Amino acid sequence: MGDARPIWYHLSMDKPQRPRDTNQLAKHIVDVATGEIEEETRPKAPGQRKGGLKGGPARAASLTPARRSAIAKKAASTRWDARKK
Repeated sequence: MGDARPIWYHLSMDKPQRPRDTNQLAKHIVDVATGEIEEETRPKAPGQRKGGLKGGPARAASLTPARRSAIAKKAASTRWDARKK
């Protein structure tokens, strides 16, 4: 059985918890910048880094040259379209 928590719960697990109120967030940022409090960061699991390092080369090996070219053309087109606006 899987975890019954919503997907957004898992996506937010690596992010530090910060106040949602604008004024409290501003004070939190100032406190971190001046060193009054230390921002908490959670270390990533070792498997996450290993999986990320494997993913790129595995995807590149599985793509055909034609598909890789199509992806590159789409990316270049998107970059140039964004400049025109």
